[in-house]
Amino acid sequence: MDLSARRELPPSMVERMTLIMDVFEGCTVRRSLEDVARTTHLPRSTAHRILDQLVRLRWLEHNGFGYGLGRRALGLGGGDGSQSRIREAAATRLHHLQMRTGLVVHLAVLDGAEVHYLDKVGGRFASSVPSRVGGRAPAHCTALGKAMLAWLEPEEVEQRAGDSINRLTQRTISDIGTLHQELNRIRQRRGLAFERGECFPGIACVATAIRGPEGPVAAISLVGDADTPLEKVAQLVADGARQVSADLFPSPDGPDRTPRRAAAVTPEETWSPQTMDRLLAVGQYGDWQ
Repeated sequence: MDLSARRELPPSMVERMTLIMDVFEGCTVRRSLEDVARTTHLPRSTAHRILDQLVRLRWLEHNGFGYGLGRRALGLGGGDGSQSRIREAAATRLHHLQMRTGLVVHLAVLDGAEVHYLDKVGGRFASSVPSRVGGRAPAHCTALGKAMLAWLEPEEVEQRAGDSINRLTQRTISDIGTLHQELNRIRQRRGLAFERGECFPGIACVATAIRGPEGPVAAISLVGDADTPLEKVAQLVADGARQVSADLFPSPDGPDRTPRRAAAVTPEETWSPQTMDRLLAVGQYGDWQ
């Protein structure tokens, strides 16, 4: 490169990083190293070095399909448009659940092996729940995460969570085999996921996934202390998730249409107390008890 070309390069690292970040117009865009170098007019070696630094700092991520926006960039921007749509569709239901139960209500999406909190509606217990909008938690030890993982193919569960399972408390699921057993229990309970002290000691949750034609898109949970009778509010969170699903994905084939990737049984009906008792008895010796 001659001296005139060198002088045309952005003089600071911040400017060069900004050039590279501008290449990624949205959360689904993937770019190769060659794409980035060509678009930014940076030398390939320079682009590669900066990309590596951005990946290490989680501004970008890198896989076999190329580079894309990472968790830090998505968190700063509030996620993509679909997350805003989910939040908007769920807002009324979340506030209704909080007013009806007095418990903390969470809305989250699945991001790799973690849940990403999109919303938190607090009650008297809110300050005791160590979660925040934009924050994250391991999916395998939260009711939110397990509610969504239960509707994924087993291979995808292992791809997402298999290498990241670790014990946060004495009650945390700590191996992939036990996680698969728990996800099976959740499916048998028609999507109800429970968690008692698996992520944080003294905190209990019940959650259900919001599901679309391709599988889970988010989940809603009710959160209380360890003594909260979650079984009494499980129907409410299931109803809330079902209503948000219907708002997000109105079916042209009618309300009985089953999502393609979901199990044959869906939480579409209102359960009698006897049915609820039977569902909650499934896997009653699971980790969440």
